[in-house]
Amino acid sequence: MLVREVRDILSAEVITGENNMNIEVKSACGSDMMSDVLAFVKDQSLLITGLVNPQVVRTAEMMDMHCIVFVRGKRPDNEVISLANERGIVLLATGYRMFTACGLLFSHGLQGGNMTE
Repeated sequence: MLVREVRDILSAEVITGENNMNIEVKSACGSDMMSDVLAFVKDQSLLITGLVNPQVVRTAEMMDMHCIVFVRGKRPDNEVISLANERGIVLLATGYRMFTACGLLFSHGLQGGNMTE
């Protein structure tokens, strides 16, 4: 799935990274706990979260994620946007809650990780 398809499915606003809408994302992770993302995420390229602090961008960068979707209408401040720009990470914002956003993406074919892998 391409980032632009994620944007369309979630009726999301592009906050930064408009030039990267054709990046492919193969799987996603939804979490507000960055420690869980660091501990359990493997090969996900999309992070869905309600946290809007710089640590989210740093975590995504460490895990080689290409896109962050902020849920529940949350919007990052300029520091977070600037950090994502520097790291080449796309930021999207949607009004959907995390459960709904994850469900919509899953129903359109985007997969999550499996704890047994």
